[in-house]
Amino acid sequence: MANDNTRIGFIGGGNMASAIIGGLIRQGMAASNIEIVEPYEPQRAKLKEQFGITAQAEPGAALAGCELVVWAVKPQTFKDAAAQAKPHTGTALHLSVAAGIRSDSIARWLGTQRIVRSMPNTPALVGKGMTALFARDAVTAADKAQVERVIATTGEFLWVDEEKHLDAVTALSGSGPAYVFYFLEAMRQAGKEMGLTEQQAYKLAVGTFVGASALAQASNDPPELLRERVTSKGGTTYAATTSMDSDNVKAHFIKALHAACKRADELGNEFGA
Repeated sequence: MANDNTRIGFIGGGNMASAIIGGLIRQGMAASNIEIVEPYEPQRAKLKEQFGITAQAEPGAALAGCELVVWAVKPQTFKDAAAQAKPHTGTALHLSVAAGIRSDSIARWLGTQRIVRSMPNTPALVGKGMTALFARDAVTAADKAQVERVIATTGEFLWVDEEKHLDAVTALSGSGPAYVFYFLEAMRQAGKEMGLTEQQAYKLAVGTFVGASALAQASNDPPELLRERVTSKGGTTYAATTSMDSDNVKAHFIKALHAACKRADELGNEFGA
């Protein structure tokens, strides 16, 4: 990004926008090439302190010079934000990181078909994000390449061919970090109940997730086989997994992911009118 003079605008300056902005700046993009619209004054102050960028309270003429506009707003505020920004963003490529809002709605609100919709997750804050991307037909190969350069600063990405698959992505990876944190809470509590300190239990739990994920990523073997290699018949792991199976933990977890997917679809219906 160091030799790229592209100007990028952000509508919304919260955590996900900050993750992308931080990645762009780490890759050499000049802060002066980034325009941010953030109505919340304390967040504007934070952006100024963190990146040296003076964010604007509302859209203005500066947005007109942005070749790419990133939409990092809450689903319930997207429509109103689009109405305010539309007069300044007619020629831009648009990238949405807002959960649930379908590209049909975004195209209607902004009056353009050059829209890429994405589903990132919060590990983007530390450059370890996983983002899925969907492009409307009007998005060119060059447009896709530009989006990839931006998203790659936050971690990994993949493209999906059908927009409806982003609901499943939301359930798996978009909401996924919360599931990991949920299990980390449980492991920390169990460790404390078994005599460890909270700090010891939490360090062991986090290190285990990091290591197991790295092993899975480095291996071509399916998770079932990786799990079996840790599990000796009648051993400690066997006792734990047998207990979870008897309580139908896997089935309940799968059910929870389906609930998240359903809710992602509902968000599009609720806020996409």
